[in-house]
Amino acid sequence: MRMFAGWKAVGLAAALVAAFGAIVQTPAPTPAENVIHVQISSLRSDKGQMLCALFSSAEAFPKKADKAVARLTAKITERRAVCDFTGVAPGTYAVSVVHDENSNGKLDTNFIGMPREGVGASNDAKGHMGPPKFSAAAFQYVGGRLDLKIHVNYL
Repeated sequence: MRMFAGWKAVGLAAALVAAFGAIVQTPAPTPAENVIHVQISSLRSDKGQMLCALFSSAEAFPKKADKAVARLTAKITERRAVCDFTGVAPGTYAVSVVHDENSNGKLDTNFIGMPREGVGASNDAKGHMGPPKFSAAAFQYVGGRLDLKIHVNYL
């Protein structure tokens, strides 16, 4: 009879270990969120804010931010800023940035249309007699995390 009671205790212990193991199991890790992480540097001051826009076509790049896939505003610290575009689907994109020094939410230009505030684009693309072309700033995004660096230029 004692032997049978011992087996019961072992069986109960095994059942408890199995049940406890099932409780403490952690779920399988989920894939990292899709994010395009943009580090912006070469700002001439910490004044104002950074305007960032993510474009998926040449149609509006870079002048019509309202047609961008996503737009963000970022704080400037130590002449640097960061914009994180999250939930981005794989595809071809280009990023444009504006150092909005007076925080009016737009790029200020002079009487002939030249920027008075700092501008930049992915691939550090530069324009010739105008803004850079989408094709020069474009990059392929396959998902996951992508780190980009953009240097701001003042004309």
